[in-house]
Amino acid sequence: MDSTTPSGPRICGRRIEIAPQTIFLVLGVIAGIWLLGQLVTVFSVVTVALVLVGTFDPVVAWLERRGLRRGRALVLVFVVVALALIGVVLMMVPPLVAQLVRLIEDAPRARDRTIEALAGYRGAKPLIGAIQDLPLDKLSQRAGTAMIGCSTALFTAVGYGVSTLFLAIYLLADPARSKGLAYVVTPRHYHVKLATILLELEVIVGGYMRGQLITSLSIAAFVFALLELFGADNALPIALFAGLTDILPFVGGYVASAPVVIAVTPQGSTITLIVLGLMVLYQEFESRILVPRVYGSMLRLPPAIVLLGLLVGGTLGGVLGALLALPIAAGLQMVIKELRVELPGELRQTSQALAMDVRAREVYEHLAEGVPAADAGVIADDLASMAKNDPGHRTASARVPSVGAPGVAA
Repeated sequence: MDSTTPSGPRICGRRIEIAPQTIFLVLGVIAGIWLLGQLVTVFSVVTVALVLVGTFDPVVAWLERRGLRRGRALVLVFVVVALALIGVVLMMVPPLVAQLVRLIEDAPRARDRTIEALAGYRGAKPLIGAIQDLPLDKLSQRAGTAMIGCSTALFTAVGYGVSTLFLAIYLLADPARSKGLAYVVTPRHYHVKLATILLELEVIVGGYMRGQLITSLSIAAFVFALLELFGADNALPIALFAGLTDILPFVGGYVASAPVVIAVTPQGSTITLIVLGLMVLYQEFESRILVPRVYGSMLRLPPAIVLLGLLVGGTLGGVLGALLALPIAAGLQMVIKELRVELPGELRQTSQALAMDVRAREVYEHLAEGVPAADAGVIADDLASMAKNDPGHRTASARVPSVGAPGVAA
């Protein structure tokens, strides 16, 4: 045997090295995700505050154009809204509380009547036994204990609501300074885009609120007509309650149905079942047809995307996630469009549109040269507003050169 012949198979190995910067990058991403999870409540407060800003800012601006100072206009708007809410609450809450108290007091007697009605049926013994086991004798005490247990969560929600309201007021009081922070942290190369995006976000919020108003008025009118048809008491307060709870996606309609069904129980079991069936049918109509059509039209989203957005938002963030899902989805679609992000299935941006974006930046940089970021943001806002009022182009960034350039050249 030759001594140079290898005695066994040769083993080959590979050495894998991970650069330190890669490790730090992964750890940074993990830490960022963890931090986002911890600040979900803060982001929710900020998002809701921005929705309120987008809702009330057009009204405040309209009053300003009528000669009212911004501070007074802001106070007037919030005082009117507060008085309207107080009036609705005073009209709605006492009848609903009285209805709830009456329901709790009548629950044991209703159980006994149900048992008597089922006693003549042979196959109803298991159902009768289940009804007899219902703990309805001390229902009022149990309800009081449950309310005390929920008081902490209620006060926490009220605290976050007040913080959200004051944040919206601060942002509305001095919008130029509020937007100034966004312009300070954004490179000037993108200021015109940022101004256009902020302007379009106000349009999206306005469309979202109009859609919510349509759906709330729709269910309020339906409930009022239904209760008036069957001669139930407190039709208007219950209809107002239905309109307010319809703001909550998925669960709002079913919460609204409870007092409607309870209000017609004195009319008999047949009427109660009819009203229950009609409310369920309306919820299906609203969820499957009305909401996708209305919000799809207002937010320029396909109806399928509206349903999918509600499902994703509700899965990730519960009721609040579903509530904010549609404006966020519309905002993302608008940002992708304004930033000229080329999606795989879309046509490439035309050279004319890209050239107009360049021209818009040149006009802005010339006007804002040597100006502080916050004041430069005001210039960008003015250019974006001028561009939006020009119907000759499709995007604001394309309109800016045709509106602002001649003035600059002059």
